[in-house]
Amino acid sequence: MPRYFFDTFDGDRLIADSEGIELPDLEQVKAEAQRALPDLARDGLPDGDQKTFIVSVRDETGQVVLRAALSLIVETAPESRSA
Repeated sequence: MPRYFFDTFDGDRLIADSEGIELPDLEQVKAEAQRALPDLARDGLPDGDQKTFIVSVRDETGQVVLRAALSLIVETAPESRSA
């Protein structure tokens, strides 16, 4: 079974996955990347108004086979800005 490496980026830090996990196909890779994004966001909620979290998946040869991103944007309602 192929091994995939899930590198994460929270806008400040890149964490390279040196262990990886074995998964049968790209559908499972996609599902695993999508599951990782909310946890990544929860651990690194933005101090400002916007932040993008990224999971980049490499195969055993080092080639990126999938990239998933989650953006958090905080917007204040226009009438609240002047208060």
